[in-house]
Amino acid sequence: MTPWVRRLLIANVIVFLVLQPGTLLYMLFTLYPPAVIGMDRFYLPGMPLRPWGLVTYMFLHAGIGHLFFNMIGLFFFGPRLESRLGPRGFLGLYFLSGLGGAAFSFLFSFDAPVVGASAAVYGILIGFAMYWPREHIYIYGILPIQAWVLAVLVVLISLYSGIAGTGGVTAHFAHLGGLAVGGGYLKWRDWHTGKDKRDFQRQMQHTPSMEGSDREARARWSSIELSAIHELNRSEVEGLLTRVDAEGAKSLSTEERTFLDRMSSE
Repeated sequence: MTPWVRRLLIANVIVFLVLQPGTLLYMLFTLYPPAVIGMDRFYLPGMPLRPWGLVTYMFLHAGIGHLFFNMIGLFFFGPRLESRLGPRGFLGLYFLSGLGGAAFSFLFSFDAPVVGASAAVYGILIGFAMYWPREHIYIYGILPIQAWVLAVLVVLISLYSGIAGTGGVTAHFAHLGGLAVGGGYLKWRDWHTGKDKRDFQRQMQHTPSMEGSDREARARWSSIELSAIHELNRSEVEGLLTRVDAEGAKSLSTEERTFLDRMSSE
């Protein structure tokens, strides 16, 4: 059990015990899209503007079964992701997935109240499937299924149920929002995390002769005093210059250009 998985589990359970469905506070913290923008005329018209519902809805649940299955998903899939992403990355995935669920609710089920950590947990599920696609998940502890297959099934079921209107009050579009935003966040994060490494590699491969034209590079290398360098290096330089004259500077590898630049600066 990792620290933030434990804290989220505890927070969800405490909120469930304190805020029961049907109470005024429960309704105040529910995500109702019209209320976020001050257009609530039906759900709680006495307090139309409730933007905090974008976050608070993630900690409300409609019943013990709803809470149980969401927390089971967080418990099984969350720790490995938190260990891989770190606390900041894991919380970013969790809450952005939840906000993605809220955004999809705005777009596709504007007049429906939404509660539950499902969108956030679906973001955790898609993250697990992205990093460990071949990991076997045992449905009900019996039926083995690879993580990527489970993720695909979840997407298809949510998409079908949302379009067909099946599943009662289940917020299928919120699930899709969690999947889409969670997956998108992890793709962006992986790209951004690798950016520093790519920049470093480009810097390592950068050499002065790449800044100008091939003619300027050849002129730079012509300044090499062959008589002043070791005969092994001299032979290498002469061979490379002969190739440049015959095939052009583009025929040289980065390492070969770097070698000639180093010789020309000595």
